Amino acid sequence: MTSLSSKEHLKEVEHDDNIKEETRGATTRSAASLRPEDVLCDSCMDNPSRASKSCLTCLVSYCEVHLRPHLENVKFQNHRLVDPLHDIESRTCELHQLPLKRFCLLDSCCVCLECEVQGHEGHAMAIIGEARKQIEVEIQRKEEAISQSASAAEKTIEKLQNNSNLIKSSVQESRVLVEQQFARVQATVTEVMKGAMDVLEGEQRQALRQVDGIQAHLEQRRTELMKTLAHVNKMSRIKSDVDFLQEYSEWKKGVADTCLPSVYINCMDRLTSYVYVLTDATQELCDLILSSYRDKLTMFCKCGPKSLKPESESSPSAEPETRGDLLKYARSLTFDPDTTHHFLRITEDKRKLTNTSPWQHSYPEHPDRFEYWRQAMSSQSVYLGRHYIEADLSGEGAHVGVTYKSIDRKGEESNCCITGNDFSWCVGRNSRGFFVWHAGVETPVDVGNVSRIGLYVDFQRGSVSFYDVTAVMTLLHKYQANFIEPLYLAVWLSKNDNVVALVDAK
Repeated sequence: MTSLSSKEHLKEVEHDDNIKEETRGATTRSAASLRPEDVLCDSCMDNPSRASKSCLTCLVSYCEVHLRPHLENVKFQNHRLVDPLHDIESRTCELHQLPLKRFCLLDSCCVCLECEVQGHEGHAMAIIGEARKQIEVEIQRKEEAISQSASAAEKTIEKLQNNSNLIKSSVQESRVLVEQQFARVQATVTEVMKGAMDVLEGEQRQALRQVDGIQAHLEQRRTELMKTLAHVNKMSRIKSDVDFLQEYSEWKKGVADTCLPSVYINCMDRLTSYVYVLTDATQELCDLILSSYRDKLTMFCKCGPKSLKPESESSPSAEPETRGDLLKYARSLTFDPDTTHHFLRITEDKRKLTNTSPWQHSYPEHPDRFEYWRQAMSSQSVYLGRHYIEADLSGEGAHVGVTYKSIDRKGEESNCCITGNDFSWCVGRNSRGFFVWHAGVETPVDVGNVSRIGLYVDFQRGSVSFYDVTAVMTLLHKYQANFIEPLYLAVWLSKNDNVVALVDAK
């Protein structure tokens, strides 16, 4: 009896050894014939083997040897076996554990057959592979448009740089003509001549500020376009259809606008008109020269240049009437640490500023940093088109608005604050109530407890509007302007614990 048991045990050992040998042999043969695109068995520990099936229940791939329990054991009969899948977890529906075979064109997501019936009934659908082909064609067109826009931005920046020299030389030529005219009546026009020179210097400063502001905007747009282009190139190399489509869906939500303006600043016409005004005025009597020149130059300075238009501008659409209309133009901005005053703490992904006076923060020295007024500006500019931003204000002394990049960062004068110059527009609260400011003029606003402000800029129409969106949307004030530079969001926190936080408009 013992001898018989020993023989049976010996046969079982030999049988097990044969199975192990077959497994090793199959594994060796499989490993030798592997290709880069093959799916590997997740159960082979020593040598990799090609998987023959993937189990959607286990979320594991098996070679022929390790698949046997699924084929022979009744416990595994309900498991779903499919052809081998790369990244099996990402290729199955998290809810139904079924393969993702379709792409919903309406919701931009990959779905299984159960999802299609339950949650996407009636939606336009496409097979995964066909959807990728369609979207790749769309991406190729977008890629070409981005490349063209980036190239156009490069050329426009070069044109602006060349234009700076033209501005300087044009002003210099006009200065000579002006001096010739004033030489005829030099004894009586010394005071007016100084004023005329100041106007010319102002024209030069304004034109060069305009170049600098627009160039900064275009360089920023070029950087954004190059990042988008790099992202598109990276996305095109994704091998997995599902990964590609999911990446595309996320990318599509935040894809940047590729439209660029045609910009060329030429002040020759203005300068020619300016010289003509002076020449005409010299014909008048010397005793009237002061009043004549002063009156005409004042009128000339009030007629600023026209706003820059994009290359192809359609007729303007209607003004937004509801908050939903404004949200179509929502922008997500961040504060620029290089502009932030040392008493302001910047937090929450650069979207919140707090006045921590008298505690200072160790920001590095930077020429763009505000030194006297406790202010900061956004990193991103607001240029051609329509833009809407929302911000939460806390405390008496919190102000928010828009300004030009050329605002003085180091001075102590009132025109270095966003409430005190003619190229800033802002809103805020002080101890006397709620106000809007422009060019040093304070306008009271009859409003209750305002905690969230909506700021809407229509660059082409030259308007800045402030809304109370704390509860029901209410227009607080609207300014009309003639913008000649890109605008930047700006805040002024005059008192300790003042807070301004940019929020995602929803």
